Amino acid sequence: MSERQGSGATGGNSKASSGQDASKKEVPEDFDIDMEAPETEKAAVAIQSQFRKFQKKKQDVKS
Repeated sequence: MSERQGSGATGGNSKASSGQDASKKEVPEDFDIDMEAPETEKAAVAIQSQFRKFQKKKQDVKS
């Protein structure tokens, strides 16, 4: 999994553009990700935590 650590969005300020649509088509359908690996679980928890913070912040702004 270490070979993938440098890729992906790091800022969180990225917006969807037509250029990203073309790159989505190049993603292989079969991913080689071990869903039982501890690193994968840690990453999932971190992503979920950030998403929940984002959702809470979004609700607070609307209120």
